[in-house]
Amino acid sequence: MDLDAAIGFVVAHGDEVDRARLAYLRTGAAPDPALVAKAEDGQLPDAGWPGHEEATVASIDATCFRLAELDDLAALARPAGRQAFDWLTLIQRPDGTWEEDPALAEVAPPWAAPGDPAARLYLTANAAFWLSAGGWSARTAGPLDQRVGGAYAPVVDKAADAIVASLADDGSWPSFLVTGWLGAAVLYGRGRESESARMRAVLAARLPEIGPAGVAWMACALRRLGVPDGDPLLVAARQELAAAQRSDGSWPSEDGDEFTVHTVLTAIRACPPPPPRPVPRRSRASSRELISDHVNKP
Repeated sequence: MDLDAAIGFVVAHGDEVDRARLAYLRTGAAPDPALVAKAEDGQLPDAGWPGHEEATVASIDATCFRLAELDDLAALARPAGRQAFDWLTLIQRPDGTWEEDPALAEVAPPWAAPGDPAARLYLTANAAFWLSAGGWSARTAGPLDQRVGGAYAPVVDKAADAIVASLADDGSWPSFLVTGWLGAAVLYGRGRESESARMRAVLAARLPEIGPAGVAWMACALRRLGVPDGDPLLVAARQELAAAQRSDGSWPSEDGDEFTVHTVLTAIRACPPPPPRPVPRRSRASSRELISDHVNKP
């Protein structure tokens, strides 16, 4: 995988928020607070984000997408992120699942349609994933924050139970492929490695079906919740990304060209950073020569 080409694509085609995300991912550079505020723009009073600018009802799916952008800006612990996590916690169903508001029935995409069991399981895995990712950073005080997984651990555990209850004996699940990698990441993060491994085995068998944007998202999600880079599924995912990378450094997005930069940023995050280049050590002779040259300069 040509990371330099991918980075160049984001620099050339991304907006200022995209470039700030890139800078943080590659160097840890703190983003301009004004840019972070721009990424937070549009949050509704209930603390979720809508699926469209003119919408007035918060969407779980849209909120999770916005949290992914904020994660790339190290901004999950800001008020907007904390409020979004609290909102997700408040709307979790008694059985541990999440479902979009019925008011979104006519506008929700198929993967988030209210009342659809496959959509319900996807939203459950997605919401639990972000509550897992933000569990430590979203709260900084109080006794609940000392638990493994932070303040949202009980909420995520209920969701994990719902995900496990949906699994067939072979590790498959009655929902979309994306549900599998988000669910596998959640289970791994909660220490349920056996069930996570069963789901990852299914994903490995179906890897050719996923597509570059999905492969990048899958690898990014699994790494985010602690699956090691040497895991066979992650190794295979990086090989798929290397084979699918286009000559301009990008990967196609099934959601359209407007999501290409996001896909590239996800692919960058899906790969471990390259090891630092060793700094050559000067020999004693060369050091003496440098000192001599400096002293003897006219």
